[in-house]
Amino acid sequence: MVLQTGTARETAAPERVSGTGAPPPPERRRGPSRRLVVVLLLLGWLAGVLWRLWLARSVQMPIAHTDEDSYLNAARAFAGGPSGYSSENSVLRRAGYPLLISPAFLGDHGFTTSYGLVRLVNAVVNSAMLPLAYLLGTRVLGVSRWRALGIAAVAATMPATLFYSLFALTDSVLAALTVAWILLLATWLRRPDRMVAALGATAAAGAYYLVHVRGVVVLAVHLGVVLLWAVRRRLGVRPLVVAVGTAAVAVVLNEVLIRLLDGKLILNGSDPGDSTLKALLSSKGLAFVLASLTTQVWYVLAITGGLAALGWFVAVRLVVRRGTDPAQRWLAIAALAATLGVALGCALVLVGVPSATRDAVYARYVHAFAPLWLVVGLAVAFRVPRRALVVGYAAAAALTAAGGGFVAWRLAGAIRDGSPLRYGVFAAPDLMAMTAGWTHFRPLVGSAIAVGAGAAVVLLGRFRWGWQPVLALVVAGQMVMMGLLADRVLAPMSDALGPSPTLAQLGLRKGESIATSSGYHLALRLNHEHEITWTSVPNFVSEPPPDVDVVVARWYPQPGPRHSWDWDGTRYGFHRIGGNPDQHWALWRRDG
Repeated sequence: MVLQTGTARETAAPERVSGTGAPPPPERRRGPSRRLVVVLLLLGWLAGVLWRLWLARSVQMPIAHTDEDSYLNAARAFAGGPSGYSSENSVLRRAGYPLLISPAFLGDHGFTTSYGLVRLVNAVVNSAMLPLAYLLGTRVLGVSRWRALGIAAVAATMPATLFYSLFALTDSVLAALTVAWILLLATWLRRPDRMVAALGATAAAGAYYLVHVRGVVVLAVHLGVVLLWAVRRRLGVRPLVVAVGTAAVAVVLNEVLIRLLDGKLILNGSDPGDSTLKALLSSKGLAFVLASLTTQVWYVLAITGGLAALGWFVAVRLVVRRGTDPAQRWLAIAALAATLGVALGCALVLVGVPSATRDAVYARYVHAFAPLWLVVGLAVAFRVPRRALVVGYAAAAALTAAGGGFVAWRLAGAIRDGSPLRYGVFAAPDLMAMTAGWTHFRPLVGSAIAVGAGAAVVLLGRFRWGWQPVLALVVAGQMVMMGLLADRVLAPMSDALGPSPTLAQLGLRKGESIATSSGYHLALRLNHEHEITWTSVPNFVSEPPPDVDVVVARWYPQPGPRHSWDWDGTRYGFHRIGGNPDQHWALWRRDG
């Protein structure tokens, strides 16, 4: 991680560092003044917030079902609203993100306003990647200010960073939180006696735990480093108590928040049970875990142009090299262990789900670590001796190409077996945009583009005036990718899954009791239920509850085999007042 990788003797003699392939000491701090940097970061952060809101302009209702629905309903419950549906289970539940966005549901306004406020919260937090990546570059990786600003701009515009901020998803805050944790941990390891540093680093890991189950890995890695430092007597009693106490508060707080939601959410998720263990005991399950790990590693390589591997190589060198400063070694261990642990955890969670084996690549867990390793990889590319860089990137390119070949082989094998793998936008949106793979997965194209882009950065970035245009091109390319995703994917999905007209436009009045039939499209039904902000919405199969005024049910008016699915409300004393026959739903009001 930290680029002062040599021993004290080597750091004092750069020519020896070059001979060993280790990076040189930090660059001299030439460039903009601190005041100008602050202004640029503030303006960049504000521009990032506005850009994210603009990208989300076409998404007026949730489309990432059922995760969004779970978080939104929990947030509404925290704000004192009615109960709702949740796809979470009792084992993996986390309450931190719903609590963060719950202020969006305060006040008397409609759901679309609340949903817009949720994305505003996301944008504010997500755009913090810019200053966080800059601080990581200057304070931890020893990069000059101008280059750190360029690297930060690349990290802040990555689709892996910002795509999920367009929705009510925990992923919207995790990329920035990953960098914040590593940054704070680095600060603490350099000065382990500082109470504030101990509190800040552990609070970041604890926040990770509160937001998503991935935080179990992050908090475990963090506490592992803390306890090992305590055993090695590098950590005093007071900072140890602060760290352990802060972690305990995070764990207890999550349980308290979940208890506050008791009775307010209808949990529909299945607990893992022993399905994961049973799957691992089979050759098919073990093969899936290994394949999932490989595809996640390849994903990180592909979307970073192979540069993440440069960061991995340096981190491994810090771990195994004799004479490495302990703070640097343990920071590298923490970053590597958390990344690998989250990727492995994702594979273990999915192997117990029968449908999980249908995913060609599922990167929603590990994506949060991609910006971190891209920042490290770019710092390495700008700082290591040219010969070491060429050798390192050749290995990185080979890994990227091999990973793409493996994924292509896996896809072909699944097709031969008659069980093609699933490919969706929320699994790896950046790969979809990068390869123009709007209808099918193109891993070989992804590897080729990644290696080409990474090689350009490595070759041009070493020239005095080469790194500026090459980073600008990367930023521009990533912005184009996000624009394509917004126009080619999100807008059509929003049109398809957003009920039209709204229930209010059909005459639904605030305060009326309403029920929905479980017989029409789940996404449309959940979005209908979001419109109802004043009461809980029960579901029914055929006969509606006797005390409801209005019902939404399936509608198949056209002649044909599906016409028999049409719900006839007249049998129960209702009359139809409107709907959308193309989306197969109708609104019914009780007679009288």
